[in-house]
Amino acid sequence: MLGSGTLASRYAPIGEYGVIGDLYTVALVGMDGSIDFLCLPHFDSPSVFAALVDAERGGRFQIAPLLDGAARKQLYLPDTNVLLTRFLDAHGVAELSDFMPVEDAGLAHNLVRRAKTVRGEVRFQMRCEPRFDYARASHTAERRSDTEVLFFGRSGDGELVLRLRSSVPMRLENGAALAEFTLSADTSAWFVLEVVLAQEPSPSEQPDYERDAFKQTVNFWRRWVARSTYGGRWREMVNRSALTLKLLTSRQHGSIVAAPTFGLPETIGGGRNWDYRYTWIRDSSFTLYGLMRLGYTHEAADFMRWVMARCSELEPDGSLQIMYGLDGRHALPEEVLPHLEGYMGSSPVRVGNAAFDNLQLDIYGELMDSIYLYDKYGSPIGYDAWTNVVRLMDWVCTNWRQPDEGIWEVRGGRQEFLYSRVMCWVAIDRAIRLANKRSFPAPLARWHETRDTIYQDVFTRFWDPTRRAFIQHVGATTLDAAALLMPLVRFVSPTDPRWLSTLRAIERELVSDSLVYRYRLAGGFSDGLTGEEGTFSMCSFWYVECLSRMGDLHKARFFFEKMLGYANHLGLYGEELGPQAQHLGNFPQAFTHLALISAAFDLDRRLSAAGHAG
Repeated sequence: MLGSGTLASRYAPIGEYGVIGDLYTVALVGMDGSIDFLCLPHFDSPSVFAALVDAERGGRFQIAPLLDGAARKQLYLPDTNVLLTRFLDAHGVAELSDFMPVEDAGLAHNLVRRAKTVRGEVRFQMRCEPRFDYARASHTAERRSDTEVLFFGRSGDGELVLRLRSSVPMRLENGAALAEFTLSADTSAWFVLEVVLAQEPSPSEQPDYERDAFKQTVNFWRRWVARSTYGGRWREMVNRSALTLKLLTSRQHGSIVAAPTFGLPETIGGGRNWDYRYTWIRDSSFTLYGLMRLGYTHEAADFMRWVMARCSELEPDGSLQIMYGLDGRHALPEEVLPHLEGYMGSSPVRVGNAAFDNLQLDIYGELMDSIYLYDKYGSPIGYDAWTNVVRLMDWVCTNWRQPDEGIWEVRGGRQEFLYSRVMCWVAIDRAIRLANKRSFPAPLARWHETRDTIYQDVFTRFWDPTRRAFIQHVGATTLDAAALLMPLVRFVSPTDPRWLSTLRAIERELVSDSLVYRYRLAGGFSDGLTGEEGTFSMCSFWYVECLSRMGDLHKARFFFEKMLGYANHLGLYGEELGPQAQHLGNFPQAFTHLALISAAFDLDRRLSAAGHAG
């Protein structure tokens, strides 16, 4: 179970995890049967298990067969987020099924684990060792009976009580619940970890709870997937991306976390370790586009309500934050957890995110694009929403020339970034289109003049005639993969000669095979951070969609298939891929799965239109 040993032996690769969740939080399950990451009761609550960022101190919940040389396999039950981990050995075959029931299947915030022997006779060990409040708080454990243990700890400022119920006897040792049990073929044992709610009954007390919850949870996910209208190529990968996005969605608020984890490094041993358990405005248009493209209008409407609520809380000057808490809270103070060693020694481990008060002008384009898309494909926006749009556009018209931190939240000082400038154009362009389409009152003359001024500005001040490419920021010689979104947001034609020469320059400098770096730390550009980073998977999918839109379908398909090959064994992606295509950064990342859906949708449609049979 736990041991010292080298860093590499104590930490599984980030890509070797599966995820389960209940639309309130997500757990990461390793191929060794260990839950190494879980925050309760919400995505952004303090962690209860965080062995992922400190193998010794973080806490874990492991159920594993004592089969030393067993081959391990993980798969999802088809069309669900119910995870199966299998252990295959000459002496026996064992199976672990893990899921979190959603509210439709009883109560959320529960974790249900079932161990089963498929063949032979197998001995198992169970160890449930919570470490409350990011492993900062001590806890007490109380054994109520052979099969019931209570853990009393805290979460932030409040108390958190967990109940572990099982079908086999457990004992307590140093605040951890332990069990050893033997299962012969076709027999199973189950464990339920639940959040104890005052004055609420315990769901796991009910007879057959584990079996009924399993059935209802499977049915919930299969019904949900059946609502997808996507019937094109790569349906299985698109549906898995959709299921993953749904797992990252807050049922309570309608918002979507960028990723369910914190502190996972962009380079092993590096310091780029951020907390992604928040909602970025940037992701909004990509999220709405992805959900509506697949027919998930209900989820799109919930998210749009959340977005519009943020628009009614604008700063006094009419500006917007780049990111918010899931519940819409504005302050996300960043702190370092010095007692955690970090994934494979990658410190510091941070929670909270200081970028919340960054200036990033691109968010106005993404926001307006999402409002425009929702008005077009969802339901028409109302008067109050439009008045907030006008306030936002007034702010953009006044501030679009400002240098900012840019899409990548650099900490090396503000610049006039190409992508920020392009997205200011998108913001005003979509506002003009919406005003015209809906006959809304608007200062159209000012908007038209500003939009056209921004357009000329991009083509003059951001165009390097010697390199024949759009540069990363004014005064730079470097390129930026965010430019790949220029044709995707319809700023430039995908076949414009200036765009094609920019794409060739990006291919020379930022593309490695089918993989794309977001930028190179060279040519006088610094992002204010130390350490290297991998290729960004979402940028690779943007690249595929650029190729698709310009009509290079064979190359687009080849690179798309290559990118699918870099998914983990369950079809999941982190933020980045390292030199050996290992997953890096917070995991799984919503933006990567959104970019996959968008690329699949565009490429599939163009292949069919061009007469490609398969």
